[in-house]
Amino acid sequence: MLCMNWYYHSRDAHYKAPFGAVKTNETVSFRLDGEPSALVELLLYLPEGPRSVPMHWDGSAYRASFTAPERPCRMGYGFRVDGRYFGAATGEARFADTPQTYGLTVYDGAFTTPEWFRHAVVYQIFPDRFFCSDRERFLNAAADYRAAGRPIFVHGSWDEAPFYKPHGGAKEYNPDDYFGGDLAGIKEKLPYIASLGVTCIYLNPIFAAHSNHRYNTADYLSIDPLLGTNEDFSALCEAAKAHGIRIVLDGVFSHTGDDSIYFDRYHRYKTHGACESKDSPYYPWYRFYEYPTTYECWWNFETLPDVEETEPSYTAFIQGGNGVLRSWLEAGASGWRLDVADELPDSFIRGIRRSIKDYDPDAVLIGEVWDNCATKYGPEGRRGYVNGDELDAPMNYQFREPAIEFLNGRKDAYWFAETQNTLLEDYPKPFLDACLNLLGSHDTERIRTALCGIPDARTLTRKQQLAFRPDAAMLARASKRLVLGYALMAVLPGVPCIYYGDEAGVTGMSDPLNRSTFPWGREKTALTDEVRALMKLHNESDAIRNGDTHIAAVGRQILCVIRRSERETLILLANAADAPARAVVFPGLFREGPDDTPPVLSGTYFDENGEAVTVRNVLSVTVPANGFRILKKA
Repeated sequence: MLCMNWYYHSRDAHYKAPFGAVKTNETVSFRLDGEPSALVELLLYLPEGPRSVPMHWDGSAYRASFTAPERPCRMGYGFRVDGRYFGAATGEARFADTPQTYGLTVYDGAFTTPEWFRHAVVYQIFPDRFFCSDRERFLNAAADYRAAGRPIFVHGSWDEAPFYKPHGGAKEYNPDDYFGGDLAGIKEKLPYIASLGVTCIYLNPIFAAHSNHRYNTADYLSIDPLLGTNEDFSALCEAAKAHGIRIVLDGVFSHTGDDSIYFDRYHRYKTHGACESKDSPYYPWYRFYEYPTTYECWWNFETLPDVEETEPSYTAFIQGGNGVLRSWLEAGASGWRLDVADELPDSFIRGIRRSIKDYDPDAVLIGEVWDNCATKYGPEGRRGYVNGDELDAPMNYQFREPAIEFLNGRKDAYWFAETQNTLLEDYPKPFLDACLNLLGSHDTERIRTALCGIPDARTLTRKQQLAFRPDAAMLARASKRLVLGYALMAVLPGVPCIYYGDEAGVTGMSDPLNRSTFPWGREKTALTDEVRALMKLHNESDAIRNGDTHIAAVGRQILCVIRRSERETLILLANAADAPARAVVFPGLFREGPDDTPPVLSGTYFDENGEAVTVRNVLSVTVPANGFRILKKA
């Protein structure tokens, strides 16, 4: 009969070193506490098949090591003690009669991500809705659209709501209403953006297209005339650079628009598109079933014909020496965000990475992936996002969605800590530190609305969304939760990302209600100031920029995050409850993590108000309702 004195924890470097993901060909060491005179094996589940490694008693514990595979992969491991399996999916091991397997990410040892991006604060802008610099120019450009036979509706006032239902006699909703935001408007507002601590702007699509969202590209090599010119883009990049800000572009490469140079369904262009002639150079890009009327579409939208990404002529057009990616890097961009990255072939993403990194090793590549990037599978098997030869980072919805559940009180701090510790364990550190942490985006309901306690807007009908009217008390509580969410974002590993207007208190349900205009002159300035202060903290804290990370719940609704570098220790206490709560923090709570010993808490800390807090190994402070305390020690 097995003695109960057996212990292993996957997140404790006392038992597994190094912590978390490992590099190719790296030595990984394991320790298992138990009783002597047992037959103990380390079980490895490798891509080529299972393998058993004997563990040897050294007088105090069982030990073994192995060399990680020479190619990136996701492998498994566990243990067997006198014939019984010992392990878990993560965390503390348990005995069982069937294999209990931990996951282990193996990534390219040469993988690195741009330092400037790992230390960035990002501001995401939906260009039509940010700021209009020249109403007359916009109206003239809109008139040119109408002259070409394309529908376009121009809002009479910046403060109107976006259209959300059919208008102008149409049977279906069409995103053809515009407010006139442009590139020159973004340039004009750079001082405001910089004041938030922002060092990078991520722009939703800006290339010629025939919708206000511009995800139906018409011409990858031209700025949409409603936004300005190619020269306006270069001017924006130059002006942003003077403010210490870089620009990242949205690349929509899984499909084009049907009203595009490449497809030309409506015969508007001088050249022949794929829908006009099989002799068109663009014909091989698309998958026709019955030419020219039936073709493969993105999510069955016939206005969005899918492209064949591995078609050599298309790959060369996007990735080649004179292709789309490099053309815009030459014009001043500093990287790309890949729309629906999980719908792009891995080989295509690897080609994109090679193309932009060959031109500029510091260019960043972000992917829209909503799931855990280390464990996501597709039709061809495991996706290679974290291998080191594809993405630098994802849009980190693995932070957003757990954070909303925690902040709304639907999940507790123990659950939230587990979700974030899973990322610490699964993701390579260069990848983790570059994760684009967000609370809102163009694809989600506004964060202030989400934090009113509504269910996920994707589960509501449009009628239900429109019927939701939060009262003043709900909005006040949501604002407190929003600031708390930004505190988590500022302190946890990754790159904070502000969706334009969230910091000013904008509300709204899902697309298109989340794409209203920035409320210039009507901002919730107190909210903006709190977000600004948190981004300043993020930018200035050495512990956040360079430190290790410890995450643990210290109560049902209280989370503690400790960031620690050689120069500084920073403690965040986040209380998601609707009442103040006492947080008691013991160092031993943080044994799990990338360090072999728990953090030392003793010393004199200063809170966000500059008041001294003396700690003698156990920290005990009151945290306000839906609020936080931040303590720092040099």
